[in-house]
Amino acid sequence: MTHTRLESTQLTIEFPGWEAMMTGRSRMTVPLAAVRGARAEEGWTHEMLGIRSGLVVSGFRKLGTFRHPDGTRRLVAMRRGMPLLRLAVDRDVTGVDEILVSTAEAARLAGLLAAPVSR
Repeated sequence: MTHTRLESTQLTIEFPGWEAMMTGRSRMTVPLAAVRGARAEEGWTHEMLGIRSGLVVSGFRKLGTFRHPDGTRRLVAMRRGMPLLRLAVDRDVTGVDEILVSTAEAARLAGLLAAPVSR
């Protein structure tokens, strides 16, 4: 299962085992200065994410990178039944526009990441 760790200057998302194969990386480190927005959602999103490179188990798991027809790039690690953290990030720094990750800490992380802080 995907793990998140918030530190004073960065958010680290770790993709263990086979999740690393599906996302093409074992971890993503996002400097807090690259976070453009954060919000928690109750769970699974039904929006069209786009063309994927990774795994989709219909109705249960989405894992990988997705490119929407409008050009939006997303790194996704979603699991049905868990809260979702949606981060808008600087593409020049992270290589993606959004990160969607299921985590029990979605509300807490969104609150901390959305709070104005000196970066």
